[in-house]
Amino acid sequence: MADPQRFPDVLTSDRLLLTPEEAAQVLRVGRTTLYALIQDGHLRPIHIGRSCRLSRAELERYVERLEAAAPAPPTRRDGRRGTPEVRGCLGTGAASETA
Repeated sequence: MADPQRFPDVLTSDRLLLTPEEAAQVLRVGRTTLYALIQDGHLRPIHIGRSCRLSRAELERYVERLEAAAPAPPTRRDGRRGTPEVRGCLGTGAASETA
């Protein structure tokens, strides 16, 4: 990943378009992960000639979609937070919750 000192103003700037390296830094992911998000259709880049850029608005939309899709923390039957107790073999689909 790029040197963190190279983009000191990326997080506070009002630039409309960011390079993939800058966008990765804003999302705090690696450049390879960012390109995978583009390849999978999660992020829509803007191409200017042969240059690839990402808008801040697109990054914000992506984070909002992640927040909307985040499941609520599980609640146990006794009202406490956490995972309910499960009996049976894990990973086989044969597990059942205890009463």
